[in-house]
Amino acid sequence: MSTSTLFSQEIWKVKQLTNQAKNHAMDNNQNFSPDDAWIVYDTRPNEGGIGENAIIEKINVASGNTKVVYKTKNANDYGPGVGAVSYHPTENELVFIHGLPPASKDKPYAMHRRVGRIVNESNNSSYWMDSRDIIAPYTAGALRGGTHRHQWSGDGDWLGYTYNDAIMVELEEKKGETYNLRTVGVSKRNKKSPEITSGQGENFQGEWYSVLVVKVVANPKPGSDEISKAYSDWWVGNNGYQKPDGSWQRARAFLGDLVTKDGKKLTEVFIVDVPEDLDVEGPEGPLAGTSTAMPMPPAGAITRRVTFTEEEKYPGVTTEFRHWVSSSMDGALLSYLAKDENGIDQVFLISVNGGQPKQVSFHSTPVQSTVRWNPKTREFAYVCDNQVYVNTVDKKGNAGEAFAISPKFETKPYAINYSNTGKKIAFNKDVEGYAQIFVAERP
Repeated sequence: MSTSTLFSQEIWKVKQLTNQAKNHAMDNNQNFSPDDAWIVYDTRPNEGGIGENAIIEKINVASGNTKVVYKTKNANDYGPGVGAVSYHPTENELVFIHGLPPASKDKPYAMHRRVGRIVNESNNSSYWMDSRDIIAPYTAGALRGGTHRHQWSGDGDWLGYTYNDAIMVELEEKKGETYNLRTVGVSKRNKKSPEITSGQGENFQGEWYSVLVVKVVANPKPGSDEISKAYSDWWVGNNGYQKPDGSWQRARAFLGDLVTKDGKKLTEVFIVDVPEDLDVEGPEGPLAGTSTAMPMPPAGAITRRVTFTEEEKYPGVTTEFRHWVSSSMDGALLSYLAKDENGIDQVFLISVNGGQPKQVSFHSTPVQSTVRWNPKTREFAYVCDNQVYVNTVDKKGNAGEAFAISPKFETKPYAINYSNTGKKIAFNKDVEGYAQIFVAERP
């Protein structure tokens, strides 16, 4: 099977939406407003510059008019910093990373010093999403570090994210051993948030209940499924996935680093079932954590490995550049990048219930982006050879013929995302040194 190199099997109209001499970073989020009228973004000065950014902004897709959604107070070179913004699927709400205020040279924006901030555009209000408690004894339902790249669930009542723990950062600095490990967490609306009795310093009172759902260890046992880093996570389906027994399960897929029996690092695809009740302590230990251990997952947060690629010619998931595992809208398939028999990064699919992965792209050059799925159908998009491609998958998991919906650009498109109707695809592309937003619209 070969991939078509023809431009636009369907005639998609591609236009450059932004032109201002500043960055318009979408950061692989859901950037379209629920009615698809606006696209939201941050204006960080460079890829890693969230700490230096003070503004969340949006642009009207039809008129090109822009509006500031949020602006931090007392911004300086050290923070607080805001970025990686994402729209709620049905409400005029946005969530984004917010560094801890106030920020200074001694207390700058950092991976373990940030929380989620939610803006409600309907009543022009905003609040902290996750509670933060770094003063022992710690509080179940609150976190002790930094949450990152917050993603709404399909129903909008949950948020998933990656996490780094401030208590473990401090312990690592004291002992000179590895404690600062990235993992995956979730927060739930409509559940009483914990009361943070000490609001001093870097403690914050949030409104959602938050837990970590994946246990990570510094030194995984070789040949085991122990994980040293959980990251690049994604909600499974719009409503979870269907188990073999017919029941439905809310879950989050992610990439996990483990160690093979030969002592080599390997990155595989994992999934963690997310229980509806987050406040029941699991077998690994306290939800709040301790002074020497991370917060532990709640009961029912069961992690399982989905891919087993040790014996492949090119084992593991692609890690040469950052990409996320993602899921089809019906929760049946997970998508990720891995090398084919020729050593070229391609799109692979695998059932959420496990089995044999299936290669569904066959390009002569590497796929260059995370796979994004149409929220309405089994259609997916990705970047290859500096073009945006689209393909479909039938109920048996068989892919169609991929086709490009954009011309071949001089620079690589990135951060692609579908509109809520599935009729538009937005993406970033660098133009004269700035990240600009482009929109492709199907006929």
